[in-house]
Amino acid sequence: MKGWMGKIRTLFLLSLLSLLLSGCGKENLTAFSPKGYGAEVSLNLIIISLLVMIFVFIVVMVIYTIVLIRYRQKKGQEDFVPKQTEGNKALEVIWTVIPIILLIIIAVPTVSATFDLADTTEKNDSLNISVTGNQYWWHFNYGEEEIQTSQDLYIPTGEKVYLNMMSSDVLHSFWVPTLAGKMDTNPENENTMYIEAYEEGVYYGKCAELCGPSHSLMDFKVIAVSPEEFDQWVEDMQNVNPDATPETASAQEGQALFENSCLSCHAIGSSPTAVGPNLTNFGDRSKIAGVVDYSKENLVKWILNPEEFKPGNKMSGNYSVPEPEEAEKIADYLLQLQPSEVTPESATE
Repeated sequence: MKGWMGKIRTLFLLSLLSLLLSGCGKENLTAFSPKGYGAEVSLNLIIISLLVMIFVFIVVMVIYTIVLIRYRQKKGQEDFVPKQTEGNKALEVIWTVIPIILLIIIAVPTVSATFDLADTTEKNDSLNISVTGNQYWWHFNYGEEEIQTSQDLYIPTGEKVYLNMMSSDVLHSFWVPTLAGKMDTNPENENTMYIEAYEEGVYYGKCAELCGPSHSLMDFKVIAVSPEEFDQWVEDMQNVNPDATPETASAQEGQALFENSCLSCHAIGSSPTAVGPNLTNFGDRSKIAGVVDYSKENLVKWILNPEEFKPGNKMSGNYSVPEPEEAEKIADYLLQLQPSEVTPESATE
């Protein structure tokens, strides 16, 4: 009896711990608080599946308990063999038909949602963004708007935004759980999905396909702002002058250093980026490389040794590491790249 009580106590504590841990997480990084159409549809499918599975679990446990109690071995029945039931057509029909019905309950809304979320009939009349997955960062090309940016994806609220996705290297998977489901990015073919944000905010995204040593660090943000703010952001980004002279002397020296050693991989403005992220609005971001706390100190550390933060990234070992004083000047230049007042902070005010 004491052994059973100990097991029950352990099970209770584990269940309580699981319940407590389930409340841990980051706002706008969950599929259980949808703020977009795709995420809302996904949550409905999750609920339907859970209800079916809970129903099956309860039925099985009830039958198991009844059988355990009613047909348990009693004293004097050591050699007793219960009556064997064979060829019971009623039972066979029941345990065949019921699972089919349960599968239909799950399959019908799932298939319907799949076709709904794959609908591209409004694509030509909507905002289209080309998304490219790279080890270990994301690039966004607003083709018609002639805007290139990386890591932070700006979209207007209340509108369908179509994402045309590919990969430049290995398989990745684009996932913003609070707004929509997952979509793989492949090197060979383009996949398309749409996202729609109901309200303004910063929504966190993850790569959901194992893609290398820094897969877990391949984070990005979707920044949803009002249509008016989005139009302002587009205008600000279109008017960026890559050759503009910074105000401070340190940033001016950093600009010269950047042009001499960094422009071969990075870009400022609408020019396509060949190797590294586009840095046009780097000063407006809230994270460095998607995961590092935003500060000059951390930016200098990243420039000097990116491998410390993202193992296996393409920047490591592929450039001439500047002196610490030069890295500080480059950081001063990058931090002042703030072309727009529409920032992640403005989306959460």
